This record gives sequence, C-alpha cells and structure tokens, in this order.
Amino acid sequence: MYSISRALRPYLDIMNNTATQISWLPGVRGKVFSRFGCVTSIPTLQQRGLNNTTVEDVLKTKGESDNSLFWCRTNDTVYDAVKQMTENNIGSLVVVKPGEQKYVAGIITERDYLRKIIVQGRHSKLTTVGEIMTEENKLITVTSDTNILQVMQLMTENHIRHMPVIDTKIVGMISIVDVVRAVVDQQEQEVQSLNDFIKGIYY
Repeated sequence: MYSISRALRPYLDIMNNTATQISWLPGVRGKVFSRFGCVTSIPTLQQRGLNNTTVEDVLKTKGESDNSLFWCRTNDTVYDAVKQMTENNIGSLVVVKPGEQKYVAGIITERDYLRKIIVQGRHSKLTTVGEIMTEENKLITVTSDTNILQVMQLMTENHIRHMPVIDTKIVGMISIVDVVRAVVDQQEQEVQSLNDFIKGIYY
C-alpha cells in the first residue's frame, strides 16, 4: 500500500511551484481522489492550517454523525457486510456485538475480505464477520480532538486506511481518503491566498 506521503507527493510538488501553475490544481485533485475511489464532493475545510485541523473538523465536512455510521454485527455473514459496503461506497464497517447496546467488537475492511476470504478460498456466505474482523483489542483508534497530522502518521506507520473515532463511544470513521482530502483542501486554500496576494486582491 502506498503511504499517504507518497500518494500526496505529486500533488505537493506542484503546490511548491509558482503561482502560474495554480490552474492545474483541480485536475490534479481529481486524480488524487480518483486514485482512492472518492467519487463525491463535499464542502472544504475552513482555512485554518493542518496543525489546527482535528478529526472532528473532518467528520463535520463529511456530514457524519453516530446516526449515519455504518455498522454490522459479529454474527452477520461476510457476504452481507461486503454487500453493505458496496451499496454505500465505503471501505469498512464498524463491527458491534449482538445485543441492544451495540458494544464495539472490531472493524471489518475490504482488505480483510480480500486477504481472508478471496485469497484463502473461503465462502463469504458461510463465514461470519467475527471470524475475519480486526478485533477490538487490536484496533488503532483516534478521538475527535486528534490532530489530522497525527492521524496521517498513525496510518502511515501502521499501514492502515481506516480508523474508528471513539470518544466515550464510537462517533465515526476516518479514512485515508478523508486525510488526503483534508491535506489537499488546506494546500489549495493556501495557494489561492498566495495567488490573490500576487494579483493584488490583498492591500
């Protein structure tokens, strides 16, 4: 898997060039997002710098809340879990334990499906989510106030693409697509400010 920094390198190289290249940014942005399977557009983050951007800020731009969080149960079949991911164009599901309380049991991702079902020749309709998921005690999680740069570092160091966001309870999911989008949004806004300055919009 490409690291986040490697994925962003072509884009950031362009950002470091002169303001005459700014017209290229929309095309480059589209290439970066299409590489990670992002097909929707969302509001950009307010210009505040990556050092001041938190997971909560990113979740807000996604319009995500605990009511919109996608999940499955440990006793669901892998087939049903993958079907739900496909229908909602997402790459992971929070896995909860059976029962009313919905205690977090782990996470299942498309990589789990590929590595533990397809590669091993198992049947998705005969395998439960609990058999292939990443269990709760192995989860790498963040909180709403975690800085986006810390998220980037954790994803890169641990070679993961999805991280549950847990405060007192699970409040969302942040992915590599969200991180890349946040970085690109901030870089675009900084370049636009520079371009405005050069054109004399700022006095």
